[in-house]
Amino acid sequence: MDIKVSDVRKSFDKKQVINDITFSIPSGEICCLLGPSGSGKTTLIRLMIGAITADQGTIQFEDVTMPNMNMLKKVGFMPQNDALYDDLSADANLNFFGGLYHMDKRKLEKRIDEVLAIVDLTEHRRKLVKNFSGGMKKRLSLAAAILHSPKILFLDEPTVGIDPVLRRTIWDQFQVIKKSGTTIIVSTHVMDEVTECDKAALIYNGSLIEYDTVTNLLGKTENGRVEELFFIASSESKGGAVR
Repeated sequence: MDIKVSDVRKSFDKKQVINDITFSIPSGEICCLLGPSGSGKTTLIRLMIGAITADQGTIQFEDVTMPNMNMLKKVGFMPQNDALYDDLSADANLNFFGGLYHMDKRKLEKRIDEVLAIVDLTEHRRKLVKNFSGGMKKRLSLAAAILHSPKILFLDEPTVGIDPVLRRTIWDQFQVIKKSGTTIIVSTHVMDEVTECDKAALIYNGSLIEYDTVTNLLGKTENGRVEELFFIASSESKGGAVR
């Protein structure tokens, strides 16, 4: 499902935090929203899913302008902080989220089996979430986000605070989800994660400083490291950080 962000602006307390951002994401690709902490990535995701409204501009999924309740049924969202119930098992958490999506009970049971297998938590399905490690909670959050087979999946800093081995596992899972045709938007401040994506939107001080295929972006650098493009933007910028 294609996504179009056109001339989007957002301010909080008279401080502009998203500055005239425009870009398009083709269906079935992974797009990275890359930038340092405080650059505006989470605000942009909240705008894209319709959690907050833009002061100016439009966001469209296919030809539907967001926010739109019917379109939201086709969207999955994994927040930066785990939105799970600690006193419930993995199974019970997924059954709860399935109920929110009004999923048929028989289809839900089958889908829970599928997503637990994808995130490698099948043998832990009866365990209470409060006994999960941080990495296991991340994977269960991912399972909840893809439970209803969304056409678009938003992932806000999904690998923050986890070890490199688990990070590799999670990115492998994203690639599996992409192959199902899902468009994925993932925010991160970890610069080397850009190589996992098809395209990248580089966000700095609320502005889009670059948007292109990852190959083309790295080709613009002298050392093959995408952070070089942020150093250039930093030297030219006179603005402050945004949330």
